Amino acid sequence: MDLTDGHMSKEHRELLQFASESADPLSVSPLQISSSPKSPRSPKSPRSPKSPRSPKSPRSPNSPRSPKDHHGKHGTSKGSPLKNDRHSHSRRDGRPKKGGSGGKGTWGGLLDMDDSYSFDPHDPNYTSNEENEQLSVRKLSAPFEEYKKKAIIIVEEYFATDDVVSTANELRELGMPSYNYYFVKKLVSMAMDRHDKEKEMSAVLLSSLYADVIDPPQVYKGFSKLVESADDLIVDIPDTVDVLALFIARAVVDDILPPAFLTKEMASLPKDSKGVDVIRRAEKGYLSAPLHAEIIERRWGGSKNKTVEDVKGRINNLLIEYVLSGDKKEACRCIKELKVPFFHHEIVKRAIIMAMEKQQAECRLLDLLKVTAEEGLINSSQISKGFGRIIDTVDDLSLDIPNARGILQSLISKAASEGWLCASSLKSLSLGPEKRLLEDSAAKAFKTKAQSIIQEYFLSGDVLEVSCCLESETCSSLAELNAIFVKKLITLAMDRKNREKEMASVLLSSLCFPADDVVNGFIMLIESADDTALDIPVVVEDLAMFLARAVVDEVLAPLHLEEIGSQCLGPDSIGNKVLQMAKSLLKARLSGERILRCWGGGGSSRNGWAIEDVKDKIGKLLEEFESGGDIREACRCIKELGMPFFHHEVVKKSLVTVMEKKNDRLWGLLGECFSIGLITTNQMMKGFGRVAESLDDLALDVPDAEQQFTRYVERAKTEGWLDSSFCFNRSGHAVENGSCL
Repeated sequence: MDLTDGHMSKEHRELLQFASESADPLSVSPLQISSSPKSPRSPKSPRSPKSPRSPKSPRSPNSPRSPKDHHGKHGTSKGSPLKNDRHSHSRRDGRPKKGGSGGKGTWGGLLDMDDSYSFDPHDPNYTSNEENEQLSVRKLSAPFEEYKKKAIIIVEEYFATDDVVSTANELRELGMPSYNYYFVKKLVSMAMDRHDKEKEMSAVLLSSLYADVIDPPQVYKGFSKLVESADDLIVDIPDTVDVLALFIARAVVDDILPPAFLTKEMASLPKDSKGVDVIRRAEKGYLSAPLHAEIIERRWGGSKNKTVEDVKGRINNLLIEYVLSGDKKEACRCIKELKVPFFHHEIVKRAIIMAMEKQQAECRLLDLLKVTAEEGLINSSQISKGFGRIIDTVDDLSLDIPNARGILQSLISKAASEGWLCASSLKSLSLGPEKRLLEDSAAKAFKTKAQSIIQEYFLSGDVLEVSCCLESETCSSLAELNAIFVKKLITLAMDRKNREKEMASVLLSSLCFPADDVVNGFIMLIESADDTALDIPVVVEDLAMFLARAVVDEVLAPLHLEEIGSQCLGPDSIGNKVLQMAKSLLKARLSGERILRCWGGGGSSRNGWAIEDVKDKIGKLLEEFESGGDIREACRCIKELGMPFFHHEVVKKSLVTVMEKKNDRLWGLLGECFSIGLITTNQMMKGFGRVAESLDDLALDVPDAEQQFTRYVERAKTEGWLDSSFCFNRSGHAVENGSCL
């Protein structure tokens, strides 16, 4: 069809003329457009503004622009046709669009539409429905886009101010609760790329806004969107899987996401998506771990770095304020804001003690505990534990509160009758204490002294000095002090590095405390494990390892584990978890060697030595000395073993050899080692005790073994190696201070 005839409409002529003018001469072939009077080109067309005239290519202002004009007089040159035309004279952006079309000299994408495009009612293809649909989409997207912008600003301001109340008010003022899922998604995704401080702030904010400002379905939807976008997030945040999994685990612990979220999301996600990895990490890496709630709460700084003393102070303040105001709702809100559900037993304990001290506040405090129990804010195990802790200290309370035992019994009866306390799970109050309790002042003084002794030992490593200090501080009538020392030693070691943990185990083995005292020390550790977990999240693992190490070092016998287990309340108690983990460690293959090396010590200063290796070295050095070796060289070799807590093996092997061969040369070696402090009295007594235990077997080779052993015991007492209280009975068991070793 001829373009110059009159059959083309005016509109089509203008479109075709505009296309020919904006075409790139190198990308399309030039179209010859006739300047017919029927299609005059207006110089004021907004689509192609008038270009400044080039001095090299003058043209008439009335002549239409043609692709040929780009060449000018250089159109026939051999070089680039655009060599001298370096700058575009058009106001249109010549760069390609994101979709790959619409650049300078192109016709645009097939479905591209300019922003200024509007529907023409005179267009024969015009339908009113099309325009209405576009208007409705714009109306829906406009508020959401506005919400997105404001949500980002709110999150940025919150990270800068840490003001939860102000953030909640701003979110309410937006007035678009149906879009709050986007706020959840944006808050978490922005925090993921920041420091632990912002992550903790985000978790606290979500917990504070939950249900009050953001509806639970919106929180659920926000986390669902985050999991779905994990593949995109990992491009900018490499540790997306771990961080997002921790956010989800924290939400479950804070009760703003149901545990069923994990199962439902796993079923709806593609198997190869990163979201599946996120869900698995949250479920198996965080929520399945022992004491996972405490660990997760403290992962990013732990509830604003609260310490035990801080929490106790806040509990005391909220109870005092409640007694004055009587506002149960405010008190429950404060308890919830503490975010320490595993420490709620402290609230029960302090509330009951306050009720015992102030009779007029008794009803009000019991009402508060009843409400918290009925609403599930404080669970039954925490209530029982709180009462149990008071029962344990009721004799101390009697010093300040007359008839404390009777008052406590009355409170227990009231709580049980109201149905929020299971009295059958508590210890009996009718019986007096089975063991004499230490005076409060004496116990506090010893704890302070013990801490000083332990800290000095961690610096010097001098076991003998610790033994001397303890002998001067304690007396045989106060065996509880030994248990207190064991508890303090292990507690301080758990909060330090592996070096101090190894030193603590070595010291515990070297001191040779009576087994009952060590057992009581571990029971005290387990009872206070909930409090310790605030500062040491891995308390279960550390306690289990210390307990297993005590068995390997023969500080405790395996039967003592059952005694400790009998003090644990319930299968879910921390004590039961510690006991089960310790048993698992001891049952493992090569458990002795692994446990000795658990903190890098290997039972000696030379990493990697097993117990059998050490026994073999001791046997060889004793044989060498017996055959004519130098006593100083033998002492040096014993010292180089680096195992002062295992010197009882030297005593045992030397004594057995002396009894078998009736050669006193090794007896002289023991005397030299004792005189220079290389072998302590404790190690001597433990060595003699182990020989006493094996007398029945030894009698098979040495018929007069018992008579010889009796003679050597008396000789050791005379020379000061053994305490005068040391003896052994006819059954072959050594006895010290009236108790079997």
